[in-house]
Amino acid sequence: MYDPLHDPHPGIGLSYPDSYWASHSGQAPADQGPLTQDTDTEVAIIGAGYTGLSCAYHLAAEHGIQPLVLEANRTAWGCSGRNAGFVLKSSGRKPYSVMKQQYGPDVMQAIYREFCEGLDTVKGLIASGIDCDQQEMGYLRMAHKPAMIKTLQAQAALMQREFNYQVEFIGRDQLHQHYVADQQAYAALRFYDGFGLNPLKLAWGYQRLAMQYGATIHSASPVLDWRTEHGKQLLITPQGRVRADRVVIASNGYTPKALHPGVQARSLPVLSQIIVTEPLTLEQLAACNLLTSQVVMDTRALKYYYRKLPDNRILFGGRGAITGQGAEDPYFANRLLAVLKQSFPALQTLRYDYSWSGWICMALDDIPHLAAADDSGKVLYSMGYCGAGLTFSAQAGKRLAQRIAGVQLPAIPLYQQPLPRFPLPALRRLGQWGYFQYGRIKDQWF
Repeated sequence: MYDPLHDPHPGIGLSYPDSYWASHSGQAPADQGPLTQDTDTEVAIIGAGYTGLSCAYHLAAEHGIQPLVLEANRTAWGCSGRNAGFVLKSSGRKPYSVMKQQYGPDVMQAIYREFCEGLDTVKGLIASGIDCDQQEMGYLRMAHKPAMIKTLQAQAALMQREFNYQVEFIGRDQLHQHYVADQQAYAALRFYDGFGLNPLKLAWGYQRLAMQYGATIHSASPVLDWRTEHGKQLLITPQGRVRADRVVIASNGYTPKALHPGVQARSLPVLSQIIVTEPLTLEQLAACNLLTSQVVMDTRALKYYYRKLPDNRILFGGRGAITGQGAEDPYFANRLLAVLKQSFPALQTLRYDYSWSGWICMALDDIPHLAAADDSGKVLYSMGYCGAGLTFSAQAGKRLAQRIAGVQLPAIPLYQQPLPRFPLPALRRLGQWGYFQYGRIKDQWF
């Protein structure tokens, strides 16, 4: 599997992974195919995932700028087409309590409002006519052990006090009777404005919108070399070159380490693993009392997450291998299935039909950043979604388009500071391994 810390580019025109989404989404929309000649453009975008497609759409639809998008493989071939399809009002891993201490209450409030607007941006795009198999509203954050109940209660109190957001606290008995009898869930918070969808269909919807307003999208066109000539950004692909006034790096966790020095060592790509089971029978659903299709995530440091899909399968996800070399090892899918069966003892004979992994992008300070990658400000990026980027990536694309068009962005750290560089970047994977060991012990004993 492609590894951003080792391989020069993600491939050329590779097909989608054998995922549930690729098998249940129908025919992909057409694009302009590989770039086969030299061309000039005002804005070039590297990466046809959520961020790049949202940026392309907003540039074309709202600012009259028709960009050119370069995608190494196919639209949403990376994490935009591999994720679990959780639409949540959040991004990053930094708690609001930490934001308040670090930035102050006013900035914390502004960041929260930006995440709220990100959710509205996604909802608005879906409402324009994107069919993406949207499921019932609700996000359940479940305490994976009794000691985490106080943590949930504190989070609910913070949300009410700081944001006037009413979170529903659900005790174990009510949770098991009315939502799902997860044997590893001791209580839950229910956020009313999250939901699940088909993430690949969502990305394809973004693509159609962007192309409708004049954006050009070239698949099978990775950037093999990049230089500056006569004040222009020169992007070299296998069959053609692009001269651009400005470039947006929108490849997030799939960004090759040598793509541009401005993003070098500013992120850590981490593999997330997902399985989708065979369809559950009515008897199996009843045995688990799986009554809800709301999205579920637990309180572990090394989180597990799941949802019931429209055809009564269970999607279940968690951490994967450390490197791309181990990504296809069935050990990681089998581990997820074993954890699933711990939650639902009645499913001991259940098998999975699909298994795949994808790179998410971790930031050293646990929040995403939109910033310039060079001193001239002609190269921009948005990265570091920390595994919670489905919603915020659309907002980031919108903000990238606004910045290119000269619109002043909100004065918050997400838009005022670059991603911090990792110290000793060659040891990032070793640090990741150490955190996994710490998380495993913390989740079990503390």
